[in-house]
Amino acid sequence: MSTLAPRHWVRGLRQAWAKLPGLQGRVPDAPTLPVRDLWPGDPTRGARLVKGELERGGSVRPLLPGGWGSIGGAPPLRAYAHGFTWLRDLRALGTDAARLRARALVGEWMAGPIAEPIASQPDVIGARIAAWLGHYDFFAASADDAFRQKLMTRLVGDTRSLAAALPTEAQDARALTALKGLVAAAAALPEQAAVLTRALRFLPQEVTRQVLPDGGHIERSPAAQLVALQELTEIRALLQAAQTQPPATLGPAIERLAAGLRALRHGDGGLALFNGSKEEAGNLIDLVLSQAGRGGRAGADLRESGFHRLQAGKSLMIVDCGAPPPPGADRTAHAGTLSFELSIGRERLVVNCGGAPAAGGAWRDATRATAAHSTLIIADVSSSELRPEGLGRRPEKVEAQRQEANGAHWLEASHDGWRKPFGAIHRRRLYLAESGEDIRGEDMVEASSGQPFTLRFHLHPNVSASLQQSGAAVLLRLASGAGWQLRADGGTLGLEESIYLGGAEPRRSEQAVLTCHADGPQTVKWAITLVR
Repeated sequence: MSTLAPRHWVRGLRQAWAKLPGLQGRVPDAPTLPVRDLWPGDPTRGARLVKGELERGGSVRPLLPGGWGSIGGAPPLRAYAHGFTWLRDLRALGTDAARLRARALVGEWMAGPIAEPIASQPDVIGARIAAWLGHYDFFAASADDAFRQKLMTRLVGDTRSLAAALPTEAQDARALTALKGLVAAAAALPEQAAVLTRALRFLPQEVTRQVLPDGGHIERSPAAQLVALQELTEIRALLQAAQTQPPATLGPAIERLAAGLRALRHGDGGLALFNGSKEEAGNLIDLVLSQAGRGGRAGADLRESGFHRLQAGKSLMIVDCGAPPPPGADRTAHAGTLSFELSIGRERLVVNCGGAPAAGGAWRDATRATAAHSTLIIADVSSSELRPEGLGRRPEKVEAQRQEANGAHWLEASHDGWRKPFGAIHRRRLYLAESGEDIRGEDMVEASSGQPFTLRFHLHPNVSASLQQSGAAVLLRLASGAGWQLRADGGTLGLEESIYLGGAEPRRSEQAVLTCHADGPQTVKWAITLVR
């Protein structure tokens, strides 16, 4: 019998024991200590919820009283629905209709039973506990006694179930969400204070495992990094409210995550689009960093995470030079190794397409493919094999070397993601001049036989592109009017349609495409320079 089987058996026994009638103890009439949700909601999404529409990452599903059995959609969307963090959007709307809709949805959910297994995942239970407690004054304080008693009974039951489910099997930021829920319950419900000991048993090891020494997060996703920083910041605030000393690892981990998050922001304040990320609202990121405390400059590179930040003049390049996240933490991972993004001041020029983790399988995988990133792809085969639960074949050896001199930057990187299918290595060299007005690149496919490959430069929707010099160059015009020229040597340059999923809604965009054939040069050189 594997060591995993006894662990499952013991966890199942604990959970069954936690659900036995009469073991919950006294159920309080209301939370003893107020717990406040730290993050702002979106009143626009709140208005959609009042109309019966739940929006998450560009995906929309109906959510009406009586409709808990028919939400459907991808697992992240269903988890979001049953986690109730969208209560902050109704709170942000702040109307009586929003309050009554929140109360009705919570009441119908409690009336259950809820057949959706996702609703019983530890991270979803943790999110739900924190959301109900964090918005208690908004939707429950003015409710009748029967509603409040049922809510408190469910909170106590969920707290016991969550404590019994630890340690969670999730190896990504979802484990932090589960722990946050348990800490929130212990802070707000002193009768459940014993569960705090269990939460503090697992929190330090989870923090150490997920927060890398360089300030990156194990999922290698700016979006996941933001979530992890939010969860740990909330946990620290909850422990302080409960007058409990946080683990020694928590404060330094929050500081490292905050510094790492700064390194993954563009000039417009939004996030770089790697591994399922969207831009996110700059004011939310500012708030999270403010709550994290101790400001500081963004580092030039996150060596363990594999991201490099090259900045000169008004130009900023963020490059993914790291191996994909390990199995168990690769749920949202993309096949974007050695892709880069380029922004000029507050304007994005070269981007990745972004992520759609809450969308259906085909659409989600299209955004995860190498072709949706600004990098090289061989024979239309992604550098990592995409699977529903993460990645299969993937680069095993990713190397990067960086040099700086007199304000200029050189970066050389390579990966072996195509070693098994094609016996090929991709090598990329990047140069950013000290002025920021001259960016050079060289991409090479190293293999025993020639390979067909394509180099893609996805453009932000606000960038207009036009072919010049009989197809030898592309003029890139930013919304501000500034012009940049992309030139290439070693392939055929053209323009194709693309799509941008980095914002609130999908937008049409373009991509500059450099096509190279198996019997042609296996090295291409390109440059992006300011047009004066």
